[in-house]
Amino acid sequence: MRSESGLGHSNVTSATLAGLREQVSASVDPLGVIAPVMHAQLAWWMHPQEFAERYAQVVSDSWALTWNMTARLMGAKVADVVKPQEDDLRFADPVWTQSPQWNALKQCYLLATRHTQDMLYASPGLSGTERRRAAFWWRQWLNAVAPTNYFALNPVAQRAALESHGESLRAGWQNFVDDLRARDIRMADPGDFKVGKNLGQTAGEVVARTRLLELIHYTPTAESVRKMPIVIITPWINKFYVLDLTPKKSMVKYLLDQGFDVFITSWKNPDASMRDVRFDDYLLEGVDVAVQTARAMSGAEQVHAVGYCIGGTALSTYMAWANRRFGPDAMPVAHWTLFTTLVDFAKPGDVEVFVDEGSVRYLTRAMEQRGYLDGKDMATSFRLLRANPLIWQYVVQGYLLGQKPPSFDVLYWNMDTTRMPYAMHAWYLKELYLHNRLIKPDALTVAGEKLDLGRITQPLYAVSAEDDHIAPWRQAFRVVNFVRGEKRFVLSSSGHILGIVNPPVQPPKREYWIDAAHRTDSPHEWRERAAHKAGSWWEDWTEWLSARCGDLVPAPPVASPDFPSLAPAPGAYVLER
Repeated sequence: MRSESGLGHSNVTSATLAGLREQVSASVDPLGVIAPVMHAQLAWWMHPQEFAERYAQVVSDSWALTWNMTARLMGAKVADVVKPQEDDLRFADPVWTQSPQWNALKQCYLLATRHTQDMLYASPGLSGTERRRAAFWWRQWLNAVAPTNYFALNPVAQRAALESHGESLRAGWQNFVDDLRARDIRMADPGDFKVGKNLGQTAGEVVARTRLLELIHYTPTAESVRKMPIVIITPWINKFYVLDLTPKKSMVKYLLDQGFDVFITSWKNPDASMRDVRFDDYLLEGVDVAVQTARAMSGAEQVHAVGYCIGGTALSTYMAWANRRFGPDAMPVAHWTLFTTLVDFAKPGDVEVFVDEGSVRYLTRAMEQRGYLDGKDMATSFRLLRANPLIWQYVVQGYLLGQKPPSFDVLYWNMDTTRMPYAMHAWYLKELYLHNRLIKPDALTVAGEKLDLGRITQPLYAVSAEDDHIAPWRQAFRVVNFVRGEKRFVLSSSGHILGIVNPPVQPPKREYWIDAAHRTDSPHEWRERAAHKAGSWWEDWTEWLSARCGDLVPAPPVASPDFPSLAPAPGAYVLER
């Protein structure tokens, strides 16, 4: 039972903590690291009965663990009291299970971690957002103090040092020095990859260039192509070649081989001189230029447009803008596709820990002084969302085990960051993440037009990823509740990148769920009736596109007198550092 005194404190606690948060945020905690943890501690202090109940559970589990460790030391074979999560590979080596001493260390750490996180998520008198923030920042510390991260507490690292006669430690030190020089914990060896050589190899030409983008038109690989071209709007927070990694993984090459005419955006890597570039500019000098150029070069009245992540948010904005500007009868886009895209930012997933009034104010001031947001800052934020697999795994492998960074194209791409101009990103954070105005009819004005997603009637093919922590699929699904017209929704296995970079292979590596979606659907309702299929959703998508992108016509020239080649693919912008 809850104590009356505990319940009576709730409103007082909320008011007290709100005032404390404002004071701390304004002075020493602009990113909200300290305040949520303090709030959680104060909340438990003001709810003693709830704390006593939790503490009793901790004591009970601790006694169970003590007996378990004692039995193991005496030679008994007993199951662990607490086990790692299925995706936690830190303790995968058999020594953590077979050795009583190392098993005890593992279980003590996991038990303390589990109870700490559970209590933070259950903190009384706090909002759900406040609880998640407290749990997130505590989790960073708990991940950092894991025994696997320290040579003296890691039997696997000690064994490697003995077996290599110290060579693993020497190599680990060199990896550490190399990371210091790179000012990054490297996930891949940069020397293994070069864009245009073994990444982004698909042939094509830059046929348009503005201060914000280069538009690449790819050389057709089929004698005949669909009349209506495909224009891919990539996110400007990353380099475009994630969709053209290697020939076997390249979505671009796959589309070409299926008989489509393909254009893609390669965005400028902005510097301080572009501080005042706005979101409006990205729409007019980026998305609209790409669409209109593809129309002119192909001779088609309309295009099929694809948007990925923030490129998808930009495309959604463009669709609402163009339906207002041109009207549905003169729309330059006939139908569209979204990959892992948010339009409703009410629940943006784990990234919400970085997005509140104080954090946005701090980031905006920092960007204003510098003129841009450094890509490494954003990359670090995303890596913190999955710190164990994206940070500490590379610390252990590189520094303690002396292993060379892996040669993995997706990881190299992940390190190849880009900057974002101050004015655009400040607007994006404030209007979309903080105030969620894109879903509110006529609440935003972009490039002279009020935006209303309800004006979008063009057919939509939307793809999300089951394990996406950047654009959670249930929130990405919400786009179907705002736009009109025919909608087909796909849920792919894997995450934000591998759920999209998902070529057909035999035997199938992944799976997906697929069905039509309606404005009244909830994610749960849709998932219940969706068909489950093994393999890649690319095949269903290209079948859907083939039925809508017109008849086959002779493949067009990759460049023309009106749109001459400015540079061979992958262009110049993608190579800027």
